[in-house]
Amino acid sequence: MEDSNQSDTSNTTVSDSIDTGKRLTGEASTKQRSLEKNFDCKVCGKTFVNSSNLRIHKNLHTGEKPFECEICGKLCNQGSHLAVHKRSHTGERPFRCEICGKSVVNSSSLKSHKRIHTGEKPYHCEMCGKSFNERSNLVKHINIHTGAKLYNCEICGKSFMSSSNLKTHEKLHTGEKPYHCEICGKSFIQKSHLVIHNRSHTGEKPFHCDICGKSFVDNSYLTNHKRIHRGKVQFQCEICGKSFMTNLQLTTHVQTHTGEKSYHCEICKKSFIQKCQLIVHKRIHTVHVRTHTGERPYQCEICEKAFICKSDVNKHKRTHSKGKPLDCET
Repeated sequence: MEDSNQSDTSNTTVSDSIDTGKRLTGEASTKQRSLEKNFDCKVCGKTFVNSSNLRIHKNLHTGEKPFECEICGKLCNQGSHLAVHKRSHTGERPFRCEICGKSVVNSSSLKSHKRIHTGEKPYHCEMCGKSFNERSNLVKHINIHTGAKLYNCEICGKSFMSSSNLKTHEKLHTGEKPYHCEICGKSFIQKSHLVIHNRSHTGEKPFHCDICGKSFVDNSYLTNHKRIHRGKVQFQCEICGKSFMTNLQLTTHVQTHTGEKSYHCEICKKSFIQKCQLIVHKRIHTVHVRTHTGERPYQCEICEKAFICKSDVNKHKRTHSKGKPLDCET
């Protein structure tokens, strides 16, 4: 009997211990979960599991980019982003698609690439229902509906719907032409321009007029040519078929083919095909001089903060329109 009672007592003790252990474990788990999510961003309210993740996130609000590429000087807000960027210099592409063998620089790029094979398009436009395989493509598409042009050229103030379009435009100011013809050495701002140029060597003219049979190296040239048949042309370029209302416009355009540059900058001696290109170019010198003189002719009418160029004040005004806390120093 004593053994039986002792056994029952022992079992009760073990059972109580298990229940207590479960309760303690549950309490600890609840406490752990509460500790895990106590790093909140005071700007947007987003929560993080540790202080280091919060610190990295804050860089998005402050614009701070503490990680610099020692090769090209590009700045990144995360060390992981810098590591991926460096692969553009080394050519390293460690993530490989097992379907087609294509290699990419990071896992997210591989995931996006695989959607080409699967046909998956998880990003949907709420306005028209169109779907996309990448979020960035959806964002660009939405700008078509809203008319938003979020990417501004700091030199001339011109706005663009995508960062890629802005980068292409900026090459007009810098003179950068990274795409080179292997046959004649001529350089181009865009790869598509090089492709069209290469056809001048090969003689390929894949775009044909269904009315007269004339062929062209680019579809846009064919479109311009067809205006002849519609009777809407007065002055036409014999090289590309583009049409103009005046002979002066045609003469200026022909210089884009011949390479003639009649307008010269008296400050740096750089030359341009069109006068308007020279005017835009001169703004580079104007903006630079203001960094020395301290002149800030563009002022915010809300807080009176002043800026060197128009694009800067336009960017600044968004801090007011988006309801962000003001931090303006006049």
